Amino acid sequence: MAKIALNKSALSREKQRRSSYERYLPSLEMKQKQLLAERKQAQLLLREQESRLTQLETDIAARLPMLTVESIDLSQLITVDEVALAEENLLGTKLPQLQAVHCSVTPYGYLARPHWFDELSEALQEVVRLRLEREVMTVRVQRLEKAARTITQRVNLFSKVLIPQASATIKRIGLFLADQERAGVVRSKLAKQKQQEPDQ
Repeated sequence: MAKIALNKSALSREKQRRSSYERYLPSLEMKQKQLLAERKQAQLLLREQESRLTQLETDIAARLPMLTVESIDLSQLITVDEVALAEENLLGTKLPQLQAVHCSVTPYGYLARPHWFDELSEALQEVVRLRLEREVMTVRVQRLEKAARTITQRVNLFSKVLIPQASATIKRIGLFLADQERAGVVRSKLAKQKQQEPDQ
């Protein structure tokens, strides 16, 4: 650490520094609160999404028990053609947004496939959409967690390190200057006494 100059200009600099830290801290704390609230909301939405997906998969399994037959090949039934993503800037954090998912159903002959394939293709498209939404929400939560961690570190830096250090430095310089001033007064009194002594 650099040696601190114990003079009035250093005292003034430290006071300005502490003042700017104290001005900046409330906006950091506000951003921290907003990010923590957004993170909590995103985590809640992700849990709801996972619950919807699990429920849908359970419903499909209950409605279409014939899916357990291993001889039926479903791997090529649905194809994801396009996934449209957008980017949202939330409090300086870039978050992905799923705008649209376009799937296509592989054409099949009505006589060659069972009658429940239509219902299955619609259900699979919904599952694909929900899974993609879950992936996007997971990325949102991860980015919000990282942003919240970063802003919390900054808040702690300002409130627990920079402001206390500046206050301690101001106190130290103030004590030194007060001591110097008292010493100067004592020296001037002693000098005045010495000047008065020869006259007696």
